[in-house]
Amino acid sequence: MNQYGIVLAIIGAVLAALLSGMGSAKGVSMGGEAAAGVVTEDPSKFGKVLLLQLLPGTQGIYGLLIAFITFTQIGVLGGNPDISMVKGAMYLAACMPMAVVGYSSAIKQARASVASIAIVAKRPDQFGKAMIFPAMVETYAILALLISILAVTGVSGLQV
Repeated sequence: MNQYGIVLAIIGAVLAALLSGMGSAKGVSMGGEAAAGVVTEDPSKFGKVLLLQLLPGTQGIYGLLIAFITFTQIGVLGGNPDISMVKGAMYLAACMPMAVVGYSSAIKQARASVASIAIVAKRPDQFGKAMIFPAMVETYAILALLISILAVTGVSGLQV
């Protein structure tokens, strides 16, 4: 049984979860720092700034989803985990959009969230508009999620 293919595929799944999770952890902490400052001045704004703080956390969830899908496809969560080295490399490549974009977009989204938290601090009536800025960054995380899902599920159908 060739062990290298499964190792490559597992590395891909782990990177998707790890890097996206690291980006989300950093992003949520950046938002939390800004939100704490606002709540110190006006505790009534807690709910609004909390939502803005949490937005960069979605990339970690997306990375975890890609890892679970990959583990299911390669047989780690049941089935036969015997895959070729080529197919393992393809799984690794399929996980990379979520890994790289997940990490980067979480941090970029945090910056937009911090700016939006500043809007809410001064103009709480503009919360709806403030949500749009970090939500636009989310679009790219969703695109990376979709391409990784399509690629991971597409690799499973190949005879390599």
